[in-house]
Amino acid sequence: MQRGDEFQELAQIMDRLRGKDGCPWDKKQTFETLKTFLVEEVYEILEAIDEGSSMGLKEELGDLLMHIFFFAQISKEKGEFNIYDVARSAVTKMIDRHPHVFGETRASTPEEVELNWSTLKRREKGKLKAPSLLDDTPLHLPALLRAYRLTQKASTVGFDWEHVGDLCEKIQEELREFGEVIRDEDQKRIEAEFGDLLFTLANVGRFIRVNPEEALRKSISKFVSRFQYVEGVLSKRKKSLKETSLREMDRIWEEAKSAISNYAPEKDPRNC
Repeated sequence: MQRGDEFQELAQIMDRLRGKDGCPWDKKQTFETLKTFLVEEVYEILEAIDEGSSMGLKEELGDLLMHIFFFAQISKEKGEFNIYDVARSAVTKMIDRHPHVFGETRASTPEEVELNWSTLKRREKGKLKAPSLLDDTPLHLPALLRAYRLTQKASTVGFDWEHVGDLCEKIQEELREFGEVIRDEDQKRIEAEFGDLLFTLANVGRFIRVNPEEALRKSISKFVSRFQYVEGVLSKRKKSLKETSLREMDRIWEEAKSAISNYAPEKDPRNC
């Protein structure tokens, strides 16, 4: 089999699965029914990366590629476009969006590349004179990631904090305001101030080059690993969580911080 034949073979497989004598499940799927599966595949790729598993990553990338072919196959049946049109579109976009590589434009830093990319993207969509620089940030991004991207875009035109210390002071200000509304027990204000605090923290992440979505996801994984360690220890002791005091669970939690070497103990997700 020559290099590239796999691409053709996968297209043929999708064609057959959706064909007259194909798979009943595959034939039933639509863009809407596949959306959830597509998102799940992306998160499974992230898990494989976090685990450092090259074989797992290869498999999960293959699953994502299969879904891309699946969407293209449905579109082909609608008479709209096929997988080869998708590939050609990607080739054209990558060349057009990298004029500093394939053309005469100069961009010597990642920040200049991002600014050029954003300008070209808006021009392609006919939005060069759009009312807002933030218009092309997807609404369906996870909230922390969207906050990160929005502040990132705003920073490209100088709308930014000068020093991370200023942002740290802003966090303290938001914490004080949050503490005030907590005492008032006004649920709407509590939600608003909590949102402001999260937005500020996301902005800090962007300022220090830490993606808040990734950071939180890793802290969640760390919490799950340590909690499962506690469960495992208690199971060996033939005790349930409800039968165990908080003090004992805390002692086991401290053991977990040392036992699970994949995570730094000083970044305990409960010590925020």
